[in-house]
Amino acid sequence: MKHLIKVGLLSAMVLNASHAFAQGTLTEGKLSVGTDLTYPPYNYFDDAKKPAGFDVELMSAIAEKAGINVEFLDTRFENLILGVNGSQFDLIASTLYVKPDRAKVIDYIPYMKTGVSIAVATGSGNSFASPDNLCGVVVGSIKGAAWLEEFTSMNKGICASNPIDSREFPTSPEATQALLSGGIQAQVEDSAVLGNAVITLNGRIEVSSKEQFYPVIVGFGVKKGNDELAKVIRSAIDELESDGTYQTLLDRYNVDRPTDEDFKKAVGQ
Repeated sequence: MKHLIKVGLLSAMVLNASHAFAQGTLTEGKLSVGTDLTYPPYNYFDDAKKPAGFDVELMSAIAEKAGINVEFLDTRFENLILGVNGSQFDLIASTLYVKPDRAKVIDYIPYMKTGVSIAVATGSGNSFASPDNLCGVVVGSIKGAAWLEEFTSMNKGICASNPIDSREFPTSPEATQALLSGGIQAQVEDSAVLGNAVITLNGRIEVSSKEQFYPVIVGFGVKKGNDELAKVIRSAIDELESDGTYQTLLDRYNVDRPTDEDFKKAVGQ
């Protein structure tokens, strides 16, 4: 009898979660997720042409906890916020950095903390150990990156007489190609993304910085006011933390879970 009661309670929890998802999603029974699948190891197409990476694995586990199907829609990074606010999909899961201006137009659910490194083309003779070394350097980044504001501040301060020539690219691989072709001298990017590129390109680029800088908080994004969906996502993350799935994923990708204080600082509170 106790077993039947336990099973019944679990079924009720799943049904309630699915109902909450249905209230906050465009299509009942399906969670549509906007993801830029050009950003390994977080979001990419694997050899079987299926979505893969940290965000994909975590979001799939969240959807499974809630008893709902998930669909990933390949969307370029600069169009993600426009897409979720235009109801093209329900949620952003695409290594979306937490920034104060973004927090004004979407609701965040923080889930990851990472850092940034600098890469150069192997054999180029360039080597930059820290952002302070980038004054006068042509630097490539993915469009909308959190650290671009830091470059703006540096160009008003320590780099005022020799500013950073900061160039933005639609995708991280395009910035890497510019690095390889000599179009830029350095690429600033998430440390795990650059580490993956070093392996994929067989050492044609190398990470020249020795430490991570600009700690970055990452969150899922939902349309402002979509409290039903946000609540279920947070609840599912807590369940994944309780059963160890969440920590296993964090460890596999060498990232951390942000604290409440981390998130408040990232949104400027």
